[in-house]
Amino acid sequence: MNSFSNHYFKGLKVVELASVLAGPSVGLFFAELGAEVIKIENKKTGGDVTRSWKLPSENKNSDVSAYFLAVNFLKKHLLLDVSNDVDYKKSIAQIKNADVIIVNYKKGDDKKLKLDYATLKKINPTIIYAGIQGFSDTDERVAYDLILQAESGFMSMNGTKESGPLKMPVAMIDLLAAHHLKEAILLALLKKQKTKKGSCVSVSLFDVAVASLANQATNWLVAKHIPLPTGSLHPNIAPYGEIFTTKDNHTVTFAIGSDGQFTKLCGLLHIAKISSDKNYISNQLRVVNRKKLFSILNKEVKKQTLVNLQKECTKHGVPFAKIRNLKEVFELPEAKKLVKNISYNKKNYSVVTSFSAKIS
Repeated sequence: MNSFSNHYFKGLKVVELASVLAGPSVGLFFAELGAEVIKIENKKTGGDVTRSWKLPSENKNSDVSAYFLAVNFLKKHLLLDVSNDVDYKKSIAQIKNADVIIVNYKKGDDKKLKLDYATLKKINPTIIYAGIQGFSDTDERVAYDLILQAESGFMSMNGTKESGPLKMPVAMIDLLAAHHLKEAILLALLKKQKTKKGSCVSVSLFDVAVASLANQATNWLVAKHIPLPTGSLHPNIAPYGEIFTTKDNHTVTFAIGSDGQFTKLCGLLHIAKISSDKNYISNQLRVVNRKKLFSILNKEVKKQTLVNLQKECTKHGVPFAKIRNLKEVFELPEAKKLVKNISYNKKNYSVVTSFSAKIS
């Protein structure tokens, strides 16, 4: 049994002609909230390419991978070759009464396959056509998440001086693009409700990536600061992201966002006078002198056990975290609530829900 009970989009039909992560993440969002999602996969290639993206420890004979399951459960799957007339007609039969279609074709492929918005609008005038592209309309580069992380500046900031540029361990640009496209589709659904008209909405992975640079973008635009790889350190705040080790060998970190939090941290570490030291009395000075400050704090954190440090930080409202691996994460009761059991092709799997907001 699938343990999903949200039905906000019950009666909505979504056809997904997208693969890998960004587009399928959007389809999953609607599926989790009750929509009927029909995923049409390329029969010629054995379906979505991520079916084959298996870890060495996975069953080589399975038709799915853990990666594929991350964003493709709760959907109905059709393996079709849309370049074949018979299969194309089967696809069109699904699209005729759909509310939303999600695509991520390379430039020109949508028209070549007669699955572009202009063509499908004639078949289904109120369709919401949602597309994902890599770069601009005129840029034909193949755009995997790694390419976007590199081109948009994320890799240049990620890592350390020793490591050099690093990609993020999750395909974050794909996931951010999925969120942007969800928002566009929801706006199009609102428009459709008011006007009875469809829409063509689209996002560019590059545009999404640049828009998501947030404070790092304004650090450059306002202050002409080019961030270099600094590990988990924050360019604007200190101490924030420094890694400490407790007396009992647990790795921990703090996110000190205000002078008040810094004063409390110094107090619970029994070095209250440091918070009024001329070198650390303001956040800007703490950023300038963060290396010396780290040495002082590190010495005191090493005197604390994890349990005691966590207790004191919670008591005094100091942002604190133990750095956990995934085994430790999924031992937490909060994380366990997000794990769902699904049945796929008569086999049972554990997955993590992608929609975690509470609506009442």
